[in-house]
Amino acid sequence: MADQTPKPSHFGDAGPLAALQPWLHVLVAYVGSKHPDLTNRQLALLMVVYLEPGPHTVRGLAARLGVSKPVVTRILNTLGSLGYLRRQKDASDLRNIFVEHMPDGRAFLADFAAMVAGSDAAGGPKAVGRSTKG
Repeated sequence: MADQTPKPSHFGDAGPLAALQPWLHVLVAYVGSKHPDLTNRQLALLMVVYLEPGPHTVRGLAARLGVSKPVVTRILNTLGSLGYLRRQKDASDLRNIFVEHMPDGRAFLADFAAMVAGSDAAGGPKAVGRSTKG
């Protein structure tokens, strides 16, 4: 395993880029994990669905993320194929599609949260997790 000791930044410890150091540690841990490599949009949508109150619809998610409905549909296709989310038709209005949690999505976010917590607590990356798919 490679040395994961934080290295000093070329920009010094002070300054605006120093605030990125914890995020760097999270990203290094995430890349080193066995989880699928999600895009920022995919990760943002997944977090919105799990962390913000629902119900969540394609239209609502598009508005929340500031993207088009086709972009949300493509993201849902990917996250659905990973087993992280699923679409469910609204029985009272078949034009509405609700986005629902799945156990693999919860497990992924729990591992991602552990990476964030590990970075905050230790100041360095911690690769966490098991591969659920991909």
